[in-house]
Amino acid sequence: MTDRQIHQAIRILRRQVPKWETPIVTLMAETYASPFRVLISCILSLRTQDQTTAVASKRLFALADRPETMRGLSERKIAKTIYPVGFYRTKAKVIRDICETLVRDYRGAVPDEIDELLKFKGVGRKTANLVVTLGYRKPGICVDTHVHRISNRWGYVRTKNPQETELALRAKLPRQYWIEYNDLLVTFGQQLCRPISPQCTICPVEKFCDKVGVKAHR
Repeated sequence: MTDRQIHQAIRILRRQVPKWETPIVTLMAETYASPFRVLISCILSLRTQDQTTAVASKRLFALADRPETMRGLSERKIAKTIYPVGFYRTKAKVIRDICETLVRDYRGAVPDEIDELLKFKGVGRKTANLVVTLGYRKPGICVDTHVHRISNRWGYVRTKNPQETELALRAKLPRQYWIEYNDLLVTFGQQLCRPISPQCTICPVEKFCDKVGVKAHR
């Protein structure tokens, strides 16, 4: 995919993606203007299906939707509430620790800078970028497995891991697409451009794709 074609591909995906189901973290950001909810939803969503994350997030935020109140819950209570998300006991500890730190060191406000967010245990670059972009609408590029895979499959970048992909995209992707790039590619990756046997025959951007690494498709 060339630099010129990326503009065309994104315009096409903008029209197509609203027809599909919205990723849970994006939905949380659209429904509640709360960086805290985005942060906690991100933690819950790691290695967990969107539907499970959605239900667990709803239960947890019904009990507490601010760090001041959530830190008052025990780890056991949080774990029971978010079950059956993946690694729910570990995530319960991470969530409570994050809330303690937010109240103690940040007056309950979630930081809006990636480097500051990365100081929190359990927060990686993917989560930090999502909080900045979805929670604060500030420029950033969130790279998960879908974004990494599809950007390389298109031939738009040639990288070995998500962190390399983020750096490559920051250097190459036009800045006006940074915030929406993750949303578009995650939904696209869940619906059509899947890891194994992607649906190339009905893909709206197939003509721009180099199909790097694709051995079989539908």
